[in-house]
Amino acid sequence: MITPSNADIIEQTANFVRHTLRDAEGGHDWWHIHRVWTNAKLIAQIESCDTLIIELAALLHDIADSKFHNGDEEIGPATAGEFLKSIAIDEETIIHVQQIIRHMSFKASFNKAVFHSKELAIVQDADRLDAIGAIGIARAFTYGGFKAREIYNPNIPPNLNMTKEEYKSTTAPTINHFYEKLLLLKDKMNTETGKKLAQQRHSFMESYLAQFYSEVH
Repeated sequence: MITPSNADIIEQTANFVRHTLRDAEGGHDWWHIHRVWTNAKLIAQIESCDTLIIELAALLHDIADSKFHNGDEEIGPATAGEFLKSIAIDEETIIHVQQIIRHMSFKASFNKAVFHSKELAIVQDADRLDAIGAIGIARAFTYGGFKAREIYNPNIPPNLNMTKEEYKSTTAPTINHFYEKLLLLKDKMNTETGKKLAQQRHSFMESYLAQFYSEVH
């Protein structure tokens, strides 16, 4: 029996994700996954970690995002686990990847952290980088349009003290999302590499908002 190499495993996983997300919403499609995967590999070059787990988790982190599955937060880890079992990945690796998927999202930060690993820190940073800067702005308005939300409404101020359930069910204008999440991410980065990469993207969002308000007013 020939044991597949890590490269073969990653290729199979990438093909599975690319096929599964072929019709996904533009902010959570294959190209979002590809960017997070690229960010994760970049950070992993500098930070000590298990690179197979990093790549598998980055590729599978949005395989079944709860926001597109009636808020079911276990469908993603379950879908990833079923796929990894189908290609004979060992149970320890599967559990680690599932735990990363389960705990890496922004909404997971509303709960007290019960799982930590270097690999989670790296993949979480990689995903957060894709939520800020020029890409993050594009993704925010893409999702806002997908949900038929207003771009801006001065009569609906940002809610800076949301509960997890309020965050999951919000219908607020997209500009509010900058204050409720995107501008908070720079200070939530885990790795030194992530922090350095986040700073420039954060500054770009601040410049964008300044221009936005100058045009609004």
